[in-house]
Amino acid sequence: MKITPTSSPVTPEGEPEPGQSRYGWLAAGMRSRIVQGEWPAGEPIPPEALLAKTHGVALGTIRQALALLVAEGLLERRHGKGTYVRAGLGGASMMRFFRFRHGSEDQSVPQSRILRVKRRLADADEADALGLPEGGSVLQVERMRSLHGRPCLLEHLVLGLPRFDALAESNPKDWDDLLYPMYQRVCGVVILRAQDELSFELLNSADARRLELDTAHPCVRVQRKAFDMSNQCVELRTTLGDAFAFQYTAQVR
Repeated sequence: MKITPTSSPVTPEGEPEPGQSRYGWLAAGMRSRIVQGEWPAGEPIPPEALLAKTHGVALGTIRQALALLVAEGLLERRHGKGTYVRAGLGGASMMRFFRFRHGSEDQSVPQSRILRVKRRLADADEADALGLPEGGSVLQVERMRSLHGRPCLLEHLVLGLPRFDALAESNPKDWDDLLYPMYQRVCGVVILRAQDELSFELLNSADARRLELDTAHPCVRVQRKAFDMSNQCVELRTTLGDAFAFQYTAQVR
């Protein structure tokens, strides 16, 4: 739902806590609307002048509040268009670590095939990372990503329940190749950012067989934590790929 200039934002209840600035107090109220989906990802927020009038504060105070949310990565300013809630990650970023080629063709978006989906109890580390209570459940997913009919990435995912109940109850054959847009569409979970850690190891026989590589072939392991709009980790992902296809570029200035 697109927010129009006639929308009437709700003023935060009460007054700022002692020592809390008014713009920080306003930012907290706006942050809550973003997290709760009242201001949808990818959509514009009401104009600054309307926000200032609605909240009964100076335009400069509203701009300070919005600047906080821009710094947090929840909002982004688009030149000539206004301020928007940040859209979620598209989901194809894992391929930035690898360069798979087929003849003279450029790389394309890999296809996805779900190998296994099951519910189980979270272990202690998973529960801690995903903010689950003791005895909480997760959805474990294994999928293969392929290019031109050849396997290239093997992924193991852990998703906290009940956030992903709708996904758990769906048919894996109908899942999209890119998961993050599907999380948003099916479960209302917007992935705002992800944290990746890379390491190198040798493939065991089972994973090597799935990737059509030799046992003990060098591979790259990418450990990912993905976070939603409230900065809560909602996905743990391990991706394995051929180390000989690994290519990573970083600019240092």
